[in-house]
Parts: sequence; structure tokens; C-alpha cells
Amino acid sequence: MGTIPASFVESFEHCFPLERNGRVWLSLHVRSRAKSAASPPIYADGDTVSGRVELNFDRPEKIKSITVTVQGGTTAVGQEEIVFLDTTEVIWSPDRKQGKSVEKLHGKHTLPFKFVLPKEITMSLGRNKKAAFKLPPNFSERASPSYIDYKLIVTVRRGMFQANMTLSHYFAFVPLTAPSPPSQLRQMAYRSGTGIIGPDRDRDGWKTIGPAKLAGTLFNVRRTKVECELAIATPLAFPLRSPIPLFLTIRSDDQQALDVLSNPSAVRVFLVRALANGSDAADEGASRRSNTLFFESAGQAVFWPASRDENSRTLQGELEVKHGVKPSFVFPRFSIRYSVDLLPFMAPGFQLDANADEETALLSEKVTICTTHTPGIVPRSYMPPGYEQPEGGGDYTRSMGYLENGNQRFYHHYR
Repeated sequence: MGTIPASFVESFEHCFPLERNGRVWLSLHVRSRAKSAASPPIYADGDTVSGRVELNFDRPEKIKSITVTVQGGTTAVGQEEIVFLDTTEVIWSPDRKQGKSVEKLHGKHTLPFKFVLPKEITMSLGRNKKAAFKLPPNFSERASPSYIDYKLIVTVRRGMFQANMTLSHYFAFVPLTAPSPPSQLRQMAYRSGTGIIGPDRDRDGWKTIGPAKLAGTLFNVRRTKVECELAIATPLAFPLRSPIPLFLTIRSDDQQALDVLSNPSAVRVFLVRALANGSDAADEGASRRSNTLFFESAGQAVFWPASRDENSRTLQGELEVKHGVKPSFVFPRFSIRYSVDLLPFMAPGFQLDANADEETALLSEKVTICTTHTPGIVPRSYMPPGYEQPEGGGDYTRSMGYLENGNQRFYHHYR
């Protein structure tokens, strides 16, 4: 997987005011990648967060200091927030003239600030272990067990016995990640608009998993057996708003079973999100408990006939990575990973063996979801007319679900 350089383009200036006695006396102005005021400020790794704080005092006020803070933190239900990014710049402090401290401000003042977001931060993993991690994207979903927030905070420290004044506003952080280039044959197909070449002729462009075996009863008359292989385009990393190319091959000596199970509506291939929280969330090989690992469908593939012979059927397919899918990331106490899962076929007239679980994957392969395309390469869809991507995440019920009732303390995270 590649990383896109964070070439920052200032697109829009946001203004966040703070009123007192019916008038704006403090405002935060900041430029970001966002394209409108309807969006929060948006930044990527390595971006410069720059702006200014404007103040208008209608009378002299004693001020100790004025600071701007960039803060990022992760929160799990029932636990205090863990702050992983906390950088503060003092943008005003009292002048000292002839041994005296001039602490009062009056009238209008404009105070600039500038931060550079780090590309990596070092985090403790316990037992004197530390590791470097990329900053994670912000994350907020209703009833989720964990949240990631980023904030810009202006703090005006006032004199003794007077409350400090704070202006805080959240911003969005998007890591810029992209897949490595696909095979030369698939690049040629994308650029020329010709059909993509399957795993039988483009061996560098696919990873084939399987075979998986499946047994059941056909039309309540006879037992039948099939085996299947799933080919997923490589590299196993895919950007948002793009298709995951797939080929599915089904083999059997039973011609009727082949015809029934190779019907595109019988095939169930899903993009599955695994959200892990807790102390071992960043550990790829850790055993998970049901209260720290949450599965959810993030999309279902569409298939159409590609080729057939006497003992096999091949289907071509696509699994769209939709716009709202969160990118993959691994971070202490909160990580999101993905896999492409093939579940047992569901077709009229075919009954799966009683000892098999229709919601347990026959085949599964880990994939990475990125935030942007490989430079110079734009994947295209080959789905024939008349086929449609399923709405939502499909009918996959493997999900262990989020917290059923959530926690009112965390509802403010949902935006």
C-alpha cells in the first residue's frame, strides 16, 4: 500500500464565533481542504493547520495568556478519553516592560497561529513497549463502542477569580493512503476501456483463495457436492468509491447443482468490517472476545456469468467500496480491518447440510480500504447494464452488532 504526499491546497476559510453579551468578541478562523461551510475543517497527515484568532474587547481586560491547541483523542464506552495528540501554541502572553507585566487587552486584536500535523506519533503499548502509528481518521457512529475525535481549542486565561474562556470546534482528519499499482494488464484495461483479464491469463493480477467445499441436498431428492474458488484483484487494497474486481469459479460433477448455484442471485460475497477495541486492538494476531470485536457488512458483491464448461461455471463480479466506508487503520485501543468473505450459496431448491452454518464464511481474505486512488490510475466498473449494487450492506447477518442501547454519554459523538 502506498502513501500519497499531503500537498495541502487551501480551499475554504471557516469561521467559528464566540459571543458574549450578545456580541462576538472572539472568533476562530482556519483554512482547510474543505469546500464549504457545511463541512467541518478537513486535514490530512502532514498538513499545516493555519489560521488566526480575532478578539474585540469593548473594555480593558486582564488576560494571562491566549493559546490554541490541536488535540486528538479516542474514547471507549465506560472509559476516560485517551489523548494521543496534544499540541499547544501560545499566541499571546503579557509583555514585560521596565519590569512590569502588561496584562490588559483592549480593542481589536488578530493573532495568527500555525501547526503541522505529524505523519506518525509514538504510542505506548504497555510493558515498556512503544511503537509508531499513523494518525487514525476521526470516527463517530451511533452506539459504537469507540470514538475518535479531533479538536481545535482556543483558551483565554483570565485573571484571578475569573473563569477562563474556551472556544472548541471539531475537525475531520483523513489519512492519505493509496494502493500500490495493479498488474500491467489491468492498468492497460483501465486506460483503454477494454475488459479486465481474469486470473487464468493475468496471474500477477489476482489472488485466488480456496477451493472450499460445500455439500447439501438438491430439491429434497439427492445430495450434491461443489467446490469453489474466489479470485480477488491484487494488490489487496482498494480506494473508496471504487469496485473490488472478483471472479468466482464453481466446480461439480452435478450439472444441475452447477446451474442452480451459479445463478448470480445465489452468490453471497461481502465486504466485512471488523472493529476491534481494547488493549489488544492493534495486535493482529490477538484472540478476540465478543465484547471487543464487532463485525458488520460494508457491502455486497454483484456477479454475472463469465464462462462455462461441462464441470464448472465462472462468474465475474464487483464489490463496490462505497463513499461512506471508513478506511482501514490500526491504532492502540481502536482498529478497523476488512475482509472479503464468501458465504454458503442460497438458492431455491438447495438445502445446506444441517451441520453447516450458513453465516460462516467458506472463504475469507483480508483487504485494506484506502482513501484515494493510485496516482494516474482510475479503476472502472465492468458491471453490465441491468445489474445493480445492493443497497446498504446486503443481507449478511454475521454481524455481532454494536451496543444495543448505546450510551447517552456518547451520543454527542454522532454527527
